Amino acid sequence: MNTMTNEIRVMTSGAFTAAHLELIPRLERLTKKTIVTASTSVGTGENSIANRLKRGEIVDIVIVADTLLRQFIDEGLVLAEGYTPVARSTIGMAVREGTPKPDISTVDALKRTLLQAKSIGYSASVNGQYLTTELVQRLGIADQVLSKCRFIGGGERVGAVVARGELDIGFQQMSELLPVPGIAHITPLPSELQKVTLFSAGVAASSGDPDAARAVIRFLASAEAAHVITKSGLEPIVEKNGRQA
Repeated sequence: MNTMTNEIRVMTSGAFTAAHLELIPRLERLTKKTIVTASTSVGTGENSIANRLKRGEIVDIVIVADTLLRQFIDEGLVLAEGYTPVARSTIGMAVREGTPKPDISTVDALKRTLLQAKSIGYSASVNGQYLTTELVQRLGIADQVLSKCRFIGGGERVGAVVARGELDIGFQQMSELLPVPGIAHITPLPSELQKVTLFSAGVAASSGDPDAARAVIRFLASAEAAHVITKSGLEPIVEKNGRQA
């Protein structure tokens, strides 16, 4: 159990990180506790949120893609009580600041942009899986494109690698691209090819103060948090009469 009762430890995927960080002062006023951000990425390997939870690392709140959170609940790493969807996220593309804006406004335009790019970055989260196992296959260009794709791991943002000029274009959740300096033309995928991902929050099984954790999660699904979540590039899911809107 968590003996650090003056702290609330949060592990969040990158998509919800910007909103989480901006909301910390309000969460600390709400709980009268210090919010400690234990993770800002789903991560890979031994440093992934999944492996850190399985090792018994102390954490109070987990915010990740809904499918992954449900998996954690099934594995007993996160409590079923308190499970709450908090936001929807879309995938975007970005280029280095100062470079021309690529056209991805239509399916054909996105296809041309992918074929013309010399290097394409993607992350470990849902957007990377979608890009490499579904999107390019649907476009019929997997053979031409996958060899140019580069996985960006270790918690690094795809946008940061694009900003250094190491990638022509990069794909990640819009909310993960927007805060990164040095990139531009951050554009969502065309609606016909967009993948909307639900992100949810839950109380970790190792939490020493599940009541405080649940209070934080209720706030994240409240109208009070909605503006910050929207500003971060996500679509908030506001509870209405105990149900998600």
